[in-house]
Amino acid sequence: MARRGSAPVGRRAARKRAIEMLYEAAVRDSDPVTLLAERLGSPEVEPVAEYTATLVEGVGTHLTRIDELLAEHAEGWSLQRMPPLDLAVLRLGTYELLWATDVPDPVAIDEAVHLAKTLSTDDSPRFVNGVLGRIGGIADQLRAVQ
Repeated sequence: MARRGSAPVGRRAARKRAIEMLYEAAVRDSDPVTLLAERLGSPEVEPVAEYTATLVEGVGTHLTRIDELLAEHAEGWSLQRMPPLDLAVLRLGTYELLWATDVPDPVAIDEAVHLAKTLSTDDSPRFVNGVLGRIGGIADQLRAVQ
């Protein structure tokens, strides 16, 4: 994979681009890492920031476990019923909560809520905050069993 960006990109912008890729993968019912590889290999697409690639690869690697946790903690919502954009935000937030060791738990939740505010519906920030808050409340126990 050779087309990662060389110019530094802020983490918020990298997260937004990762959400776009995760959303596209969900809508196309494809693997996010495969989509990332297509982007990295395409000269027509702008370079992908390192942190964006890290996030997409991380979500792709842990997707089964992330979806299990989301299904368990999204009270009253199945993954199929969730708007694809909210699902992408939740997947990224869950990955940062549990596997991104350099991102404090409150930051992972705040960033996901911010993305939901900017990209999704008026109800999405509260929904994202509730689901990630429940997962964040047991994050130490979840990390201990991984």
